[in-house]
Amino acid sequence: MTLSERPAIGADAALAAALLAVDPSGLGGIHLQGPAGPQRDAWLALLRRLLPVGSPWQRLPLHAGESALLGGLDLAATLQAARPVVQPGLLARADGGALLLTSAERVPALTASLLASVLDHGEVRLQRDGLSQRQSARWLLVALDESTPDADRPDEAVPQTLTERLALHLDLRADRGLPPDADAAHDWTPADVAAARQRLASVQLPEDILQALCATALVWGVASLRAPLMAVRVARAAAALDGSPAVGQTHAEIAARLVLAHRATRLPPEAAEDPPAEDELPPDPPPRDDPPHDPADPDRDTEADTPDTPQDPLQDRLIEAVRAVLPPGLLAALQAGVLAGQPPSRGAGQAGAVLRNTPRGRPVGTRRGDPRRGQRLHVLDTLRAAAPWQTLRRPPGEPERLRVRREDFHVVRHRQHRPVTTLFVVDASGSAALHRLAEAKGAVELLLADCYVRRDRVAVLAFRGQQAEVLLPPTRSLARARRELAALPGGGGTPLAAAIESAHALALQLQRSGDTPVLVFLTDGRANIARDGSPGRAQAGADALAQAAQLRAAGLTTLLIDTSPQPADTARTVAEGMGARYVPLPHAGAAGLSAVVRSVQPGT
Repeated sequence: MTLSERPAIGADAALAAALLAVDPSGLGGIHLQGPAGPQRDAWLALLRRLLPVGSPWQRLPLHAGESALLGGLDLAATLQAARPVVQPGLLARADGGALLLTSAERVPALTASLLASVLDHGEVRLQRDGLSQRQSARWLLVALDESTPDADRPDEAVPQTLTERLALHLDLRADRGLPPDADAAHDWTPADVAAARQRLASVQLPEDILQALCATALVWGVASLRAPLMAVRVARAAAALDGSPAVGQTHAEIAARLVLAHRATRLPPEAAEDPPAEDELPPDPPPRDDPPHDPADPDRDTEADTPDTPQDPLQDRLIEAVRAVLPPGLLAALQAGVLAGQPPSRGAGQAGAVLRNTPRGRPVGTRRGDPRRGQRLHVLDTLRAAAPWQTLRRPPGEPERLRVRREDFHVVRHRQHRPVTTLFVVDASGSAALHRLAEAKGAVELLLADCYVRRDRVAVLAFRGQQAEVLLPPTRSLARARRELAALPGGGGTPLAAAIESAHALALQLQRSGDTPVLVFLTDGRANIARDGSPGRAQAGADALAQAAQLRAAGLTTLLIDTSPQPADTARTVAEGMGARYVPLPHAGAAGLSAVVRSVQPGT
């Protein structure tokens, strides 16, 4: 049975599993998006059934350390044999099979970089514990992504270092995903896959297919050079699965649909507009007195006589194949143009500044060091460092006992994230104060909901009249925030200089206590109260810029949201003076304001 005769229900899901089984190491793997449940279990069972019998099937824990991934010295075996004995890691043990990465949207950066390196080289390069080895590690990676489309949690995403190297993407939440009764939705068998593996090396790729795939990637804004290469591999695997000696149009459409669609960042240029009516056409130009055409004249320019070259129909088919499978949300985003200049997602979550080599925090490995300097001794790594040298250190005739020297000592390394405190500096002066304070209250409540997860804090400093006061000290309590923000008086002058000075002092205090402060100013920048409390716009503006320069010198993360009805030069000038990001947001709701604040917090 050919590819065109396969069942339509769950066809892409079953086809993706078959393609991965045909060329597992060539395609890299798949980004499998969807919650744990019958659909995902059925697809994984299908993939495992199509892989060769006896292929490794390893699950990679989310927080597996470097030693567990790469391997290292087997301490017990080394001490027993009196020679270095290597213990393979998870990546080497999965050679020739599949590696399942659970909760891939929360994978640490170190794990992602190690996986990307092995995907690039096909081997584990072990350089640790006095060992130097290369171990084969050719497997397909199944990144299990359980994230949900939530605008309030944009930080949960599979790192681009991994998705860049995975050819396929499958969203089991879509209607075209694999149904629970997967066996009824496909007829691929291990025999089909085994035969396709034998044919894969001999499948030919026509030049026009290659050009069309590259052009389609360019049209859809796929900037990565790996994507066309992955599309070529998928097309060859599809042809081998179909029993074809060369890649055809159907195989190219499969490659465009499975490889290029989820990587699209823009819509193709629209076709030319309809020609104008005959009564709207301009008058014909007068005939030119051109000399008669001489066929024997090679110097005559024939460009004017050549009609426009039509677009390649194969490329049109591939473009439409991509368009047909774009999810509605992605298509709307492409039409709005919000993905064209989108920076790559870090997927590492939000966190404050990182403090390294501290006695507290999360253990992140070991290093050589002296435990007498307040560091905690790591016994196992110390023994691993000493074990390979026991034969040389043992004098002849001496009893067999472990000899550890100072250079073998390893101490635990810690990494501690500073908590983030977002300080809202709210302009409570003027007739529009009520609207601005309502936005600030809603944003604080939304951010506090995230603080329960990230352990961040929020503070509010309001300024009006002749002074600035801390309305809400740094807190994580949602109930306390609601009580304090329930009734904030408004009106009076705008002591912007005093507000900047107070915010600067509070931010430095937070830094000294170990926090990472983020300052968010909500103001129109129209200062009319000087630093000494006297009225006057000229002096008030000069004092505000002077305080802004001091804040800029401190190097703090700062955001200024212009709350004027129209973007004002005064607020922009103040933002430039303090080195803040300027956002004209005259009518922002609480959700929009919260999203803007999260975009400038450390770690986003």
